[in-house]
Amino acid sequence: MNAAPHPLPWHKRHPRWADFAASLGVGTLVGLLIYLMRGRHFWVGMLYAQVISLCIGTAISLLQHGVSRVLLRSDPDNPQLRAHWPGWRWMVPCILLGALVGHESGTAIAAGLMGHEPRFMLAGTPRQLLFGAGFTLLMSAAATLFFYNRERVHALEVANADQARLVAQAQLTALQAQLEPHMLFNTLAHLRALIKLRPDDAQAMLDELIAYLRATLTASRTPLHPLGTEFARLHDYLRLMQRRMGPRLQVDLQLPPALAQVAVPPLLLQPLVENAIQHGLEPAIDGGTLRLLAREEGAQLVLTVEDDGSGLGAAPASQGTGFGTQQVRDRLATQYGDAARLDLAPLAPHGCRATVTLPLPPTTTP
Repeated sequence: MNAAPHPLPWHKRHPRWADFAASLGVGTLVGLLIYLMRGRHFWVGMLYAQVISLCIGTAISLLQHGVSRVLLRSDPDNPQLRAHWPGWRWMVPCILLGALVGHESGTAIAAGLMGHEPRFMLAGTPRQLLFGAGFTLLMSAAATLFFYNRERVHALEVANADQARLVAQAQLTALQAQLEPHMLFNTLAHLRALIKLRPDDAQAMLDELIAYLRATLTASRTPLHPLGTEFARLHDYLRLMQRRMGPRLQVDLQLPPALAQVAVPPLLLQPLVENAIQHGLEPAIDGGTLRLLAREEGAQLVLTVEDDGSGLGAAPASQGTGFGTQQVRDRLATQYGDAARLDLAPLAPHGCRATVTLPLPPTTTP
């Protein structure tokens, strides 16, 4: 998934106005042709041409979109239908009917504006009918070809976007599949060590681990979940770690209620919390405090994992130190592109701060 996209061109940001401008262009061309053929009443002919062109374009567009919506019910994944192009098999009758309805209604409207008696194509002589129908269909087909090429490009863009989304989702799934066994291995390693030291606590920890894994592995199957759920799972994990470390591990979780329903990828902070314990707090003789903070900064969500343990040591502050930090960076890059980042920095007098910054997404349902 890409980062902040490039600005869309005007015709894509305002498709209805683009269609209106295209119809005016066709009307102008028709008006000029009529003037060149008749050589008189330039503005009258231009008014008729513009009104009729707008009515024909509107009629064809309404029929095209209506047919596409009906066909989408039986083929919802068709990129051409999603781009409102039903195919020439359906467009030909849409052009014929739309041209007829648009020409006659446009003639009536223009005549009313000019105070003239309307001269409908169907009420004319055979020669007038043939000339008017041929001219109208020719201009309608030309305008439709223009819209067809535009909609075909749009359909390709829709298909490419769908493909990119599927690729990104597969990448996220692969990254998550690597993360879950890593988290489980670390937790079982803690449990194995505790069995030798305090068997009763190990039994209680095993019961909590089973409940924790059931909730965590189920939640991890969704692409996003509420930040409150992420904090709840981390709270459960930290309770497991407190079984092992006892009073050497203190926990401070700060989640503003306004951010509890913000959607984030599941297990996003888990590797950072594990790193803070494994590399920061466990090696410290007196342990320390792990702080997990969430705050809003403008249009960004900032998540911070801090510990006052051993610190980064000689590791550069801006680089990851292992599997966990690389996993977080890979997931952020796949999900948000350049719009998200992970920063590591030392704390004074000792400790480490890991900061995840990502675009503030919409909230999820509770």
